[in-house]
Amino acid sequence: MFNFVFWVLAIWFIVNVVWMWFKLDDQTLQKTFTWINVCAIVIGFWVYYGVTHDISGIDGWFITMNWVNIAVAAIQSYFGYKGMSNANHMHHAAS
Repeated sequence: MFNFVFWVLAIWFIVNVVWMWFKLDDQTLQKTFTWINVCAIVIGFWVYYGVTHDISGIDGWFITMNWVNIAVAAIQSYFGYKGMSNANHMHHAAS
């Protein structure tokens, strides 16, 4: 299970980062990816710390990918939710 989840999360991570980079202006996509990443982070840490596994070559990569995914989710959250408070503030100011 450890190896399987690692490879699923690794493939998702690569697809996610590439898509994120080319669609920075698509706020809906960035928000969606943020929440998918939150799920991936929870699953990643749960599997890393909760599943028995031998220390192997991917052990270090797995935990590194989990931590880097937190940074990616934060960046996606920024691009997905930026400007929303300003738009909301302007809407109330116009009323």
